[in-house]
Amino acid sequence: MEKVRKFHNPVLADRAKELRRSPTKEEKKLWYDFLRGLPVHFCRQKVIGTYIVDFYCAEHALVIELDGAQHYEEAAEAYDRARDAYLASLGLTVLRYSNLEFSRNYQNICADILNHIGLE
Repeated sequence: MEKVRKFHNPVLADRAKELRRSPTKEEKKLWYDFLRGLPVHFCRQKVIGTYIVDFYCAEHALVIELDGAQHYEEAAEAYDRARDAYLASLGLTVLRYSNLEFSRNYQNICADILNHIGLE
């Protein structure tokens, strides 16, 4: 697996800080009620290359994305495909869940994440 590239990009770093300060309700729930308590380390709003991912676990080369409705517009879907391809080229697995799926299937999503990090 290629090492995740760390670029010093002050614009992205500032944006990531801003996103950490104002998470969506779904990001808040996933972080405070689940990811933060796991025995593996996750980062929130991590800059990887020229992208910011919602959650990142280096130990398991895993990215978790929670997608709002805007991600299902044609231009956003194309952007996400290119982004996912870039992340995959670094050896990362991207798990993508819609906010609607998250609200309806929270326990199943948590189980899927645990499965991907070998804890279930």
